[in-house]
Amino acid sequence: MTSPPGNTDRAAPARLPRNVKVIGWASLLNDIAKEMVYPLLSDLLLLVLHGARTELGTWLGAIDGTAEAASSFVKLWSGHRSDRGGARKGFVVVGYVLGALMRPLAGVAAAAWQLFGLRLAEQIGKGVRNPPRDALIAESAAPDARGRAFGFHQAMDHVGSAIGPVAAAAFLWFYPHGLRTLFLWTLVPGLAVVVLLIFGLRSGEPSPRVAPPAEHGPWTLRPFGRSFRWYLLALVVFTLGNSSDLFLAMRARELGVARWLLPLLWCAFGLAKGAGNMVTGRLVDRIGPRPMIVGGWLFYAGVYLAFGFATRAWQVWALFFAYALYYALTEPSEKTLVANLAGKENRGLAYGWYNAAIGIATLPASLLFGRLYDVFGPATAFGAGAGLALAAACLLAAL
Repeated sequence: MTSPPGNTDRAAPARLPRNVKVIGWASLLNDIAKEMVYPLLSDLLLLVLHGARTELGTWLGAIDGTAEAASSFVKLWSGHRSDRGGARKGFVVVGYVLGALMRPLAGVAAAAWQLFGLRLAEQIGKGVRNPPRDALIAESAAPDARGRAFGFHQAMDHVGSAIGPVAAAAFLWFYPHGLRTLFLWTLVPGLAVVVLLIFGLRSGEPSPRVAPPAEHGPWTLRPFGRSFRWYLLALVVFTLGNSSDLFLAMRARELGVARWLLPLLWCAFGLAKGAGNMVTGRLVDRIGPRPMIVGGWLFYAGVYLAFGFATRAWQVWALFFAYALYYALTEPSEKTLVANLAGKENRGLAYGWYNAAIGIATLPASLLFGRLYDVFGPATAFGAGAGLALAAACLLAAL
């Protein structure tokens, strides 16, 4: 007797679509390039500031926060345009090209404002590619397999974020003063991403149009219902307390983690996030995304509070592994919930608003965190982040 179709599906899930795999491998290569240098950006900034540590937190907040906020407006535009044009591949390729070119140029920056400009251009590239890319993943996967598709994509992303720091640690072990050269080497995996996407990614079917393009632009929430808007509000509140992970790298250095060990810490962090996403991506499809997001935000609050009161280097390692669980719980869940709440004819715009809500709140979040850190210390800065995460979890629980 043959098994019912539903049981067969559960025993042997369908293979992931080609586009999901190609985007996953592209994210892996891109994160190799990004994470080779991202945890060391504070060290490079300190170098161009000529050792002025009293300005480090403020500059980090300004650079990363402004870049994220600026890219948010680009995300709205790119998501909307990819809905109307129907060809998402071009946006994805152009976005990755910008990142591949801007990232290595940081190695020749001589002033903080130059790092600011390069980081801004890199994040604009992220804004161009992310909503069309996420919409392409959602459209390529079956509705009951979106959690697994996003889980695979995030897992590949994090595996790349583990490989990159290992390469950086090995490089700095042999060339301790080669920080600028390391930034230049990121061009190699960056160009590999572009080649893979040009020849491997398929554009997909044109997005359906149920309304004329002139009916609404990229700056409106009219196509979406109350639940989606409430979700965006909760995301904004949470992100106000979720500052750049660069501050975690800075905290690790303060607590005694050596520069050459910092990439290895980032590697272990990436592997933990990748393994967690592979597991939780399937779980999202079973229990739904909202309970996992609420649980992840509550867990985040506890971990952030612990970062503020840590006193030893070994505690940093333990907290980074705990922090990886927050990523595993929320990353596949957040993007799956966007697809579930938004209609397919405006899916690109929905991911534009999702990314924009996070990006717009990142600027005040990073500026506030950096200032609190410089003036009142880590306990106050991390404690404020924990409080906002608790408030966001309560908002989303009420959805």
